Amino acid sequence: MKLHLLLIGNKFIYNLPLREYVIRKVEEKYSFVDSITFFKESDNSLFLYLEQELNLSNNLIIVTSKRHYSTIGKVICTVTGDNQILKEGMLIPSNSSIFEERSYLLAYKSATVNVLHLDEMQKFPELLLYYEDATATMHIFDEDKESAVALLSPLAQTYDVKIELVTLIEGWVVVNIASKKYGNISKFLSFSKQLISKRVIASSCIFSYIIDRLTTFNKKITFAESCTGGLLTYYFTKNNGASKIFNGSLITYSNDLKENWLGVDNKTIVDNGAVSAEVVAEMSEGAMNVSSADYSIAISGVAGDGGGTKEKPVGTVFVGVRNKSGHIELRLNLSGDRNYIQQQSVFFAIKTLLLMDKEVFF
Repeated sequence: MKLHLLLIGNKFIYNLPLREYVIRKVEEKYSFVDSITFFKESDNSLFLYLEQELNLSNNLIIVTSKRHYSTIGKVICTVTGDNQILKEGMLIPSNSSIFEERSYLLAYKSATVNVLHLDEMQKFPELLLYYEDATATMHIFDEDKESAVALLSPLAQTYDVKIELVTLIEGWVVVNIASKKYGNISKFLSFSKQLISKRVIASSCIFSYIIDRLTTFNKKITFAESCTGGLLTYYFTKNNGASKIFNGSLITYSNDLKENWLGVDNKTIVDNGAVSAEVVAEMSEGAMNVSSADYSIAISGVAGDGGGTKEKPVGTVFVGVRNKSGHIELRLNLSGDRNYIQQQSVFFAIKTLLLMDKEVFF
């Protein structure tokens, strides 16, 4: 059965943080959402859409505001031939099988619908829909998509799983795994790790995985960011447990702060430019010295849309990764708009970190 998310109300269209909050909470509980649909409050096609969805064998999550919660209940009752009754201060369809504060669950034919109401600055209501879809995510490094397909397809057939592969960046392939009727995902993962030794990580969130591994080994990490402006830091701190492995980072956009906060030599900047392997090497060293961390990552580049030169056009990014036994610097030539270049820079930095210390991360 497919899972559809329906957001009804202008606030879920125009209030981006609220919209992202809803989607994030739903995706935290359910591994995959097949579609996300938005309706404005005045959209007259909503009734026909709900009628169609409720007559299909689908799971449907509807999120609306308190103001429209009862109205959506009326529409559902019209489609299902039901009526609303008062239960614990809420007007909800009488056939609702389970209900909690601001949330109820209704089964109709082969469909199941969970209706919730949420407004600004509220805690997300409890999701009542039980939806078990056996899936997993695996990350493969230092392998291209075509080679990964050739390696994994026989295993997928043996253990009756469906695999879909996506290239995140060069040398980083994300594998989405779904169990078929007799599938065995755990064995597929186990043999994949044996087949591609020291290059496979099974995790839905690579940043949470790194946090867990560093916590296990009692290690710390810090960052020195320029063109990414704190994006690398955000990817870590938005996950639970980050405080166990992360004391802080430095965003040094200007050359003065690179020198004063990180101890980058002015001559290094003058001779090589702020966007250079030499500068990110000193940035990563300075960040490690300031924080006494076990690992540091430094990023400096030209994210655009302007600021590029013939020698260092937009998309030129240098990444430096360091641990207590060595350091690596690499030059990236990326394409895309400003935000996409920043995101690619972060993922290349993470890939370099993981491959630098395979004993810890694999």
